This record gives sequence, C-alpha cells and structure tokens, in this order.
Amino acid sequence: MSVPCGTDDPAAVVQRQQEAYNRKDVDAWLATYAPDAEQHVLHGERLARGQDELRQRILVRFAEPDLHARLVSRTVMGALVVDLEEITRNFPEGRGTVEMLCIYEVAQGRIVRASFATGQIVSG
Repeated sequence: MSVPCGTDDPAAVVQRQQEAYNRKDVDAWLATYAPDAEQHVLHGERLARGQDELRQRILVRFAEPDLHARLVSRTVMGALVVDLEEITRNFPEGRGTVEMLCIYEVAQGRIVRASFATGQIVSG
C-alpha cells in the first residue's frame, strides 16, 4: 500500500520530526508539533505541554553529544504513527542505547500528542 507524501501525511510529519531530532535542530523539531501538543509516558504522566515545555525538555536531550534515533519499524494507521526506535544516549553511567516505542497522533500536519514507552538501557 502506498502512503501519500504530502506535508500533512502523518508518516511524513513524524519522519521530519525524527530527522530534526537527529540533527538537533530545535526549531525544525518544534515545527512538527502543534502549539498545544502534549508528550506523555505511555498510559502515564504528562511530560510536556505546549511549545515552551517541549523546547525546555528537548534542549536537555539535545545537549547529549551521542544522541541519535534509529528507526527500527514504523506502522501507520490513519492519523497514528507508531515507531519502534533505538535511541543512543549519554546516560549518567555512560553511553548506551534504549528501545523506545513512540506513538504519535498527527492532525493538520502537526503532532498533537506523543506517548512513549521506554525499554531497558543497554550499555555500549
């Protein structure tokens, strides 16, 4: 099944978000999120709401020198995009990777809600 490539296409929006993340381009990353977007722990607490909180949260992450997200798989169902990613990070105990399940809801060409489930850290 072919997926449309328009700018409002949910998969294209999430792909732009991931590319901006890997470039550590704060403005391009924020441009993929709606002004009142929310990020949550999957089935849990809210991590950030709105552009200011999103910016504060991502700037901390972007300070990590080895930060990189590798897409393992992507499933698209309508406005929902579910990514399984392997994230390379700089943890207090050193460089490592962690699997993340990222569920994005896209409306009008921007992410309106993102929920994350985090796996175990693997040293490396």
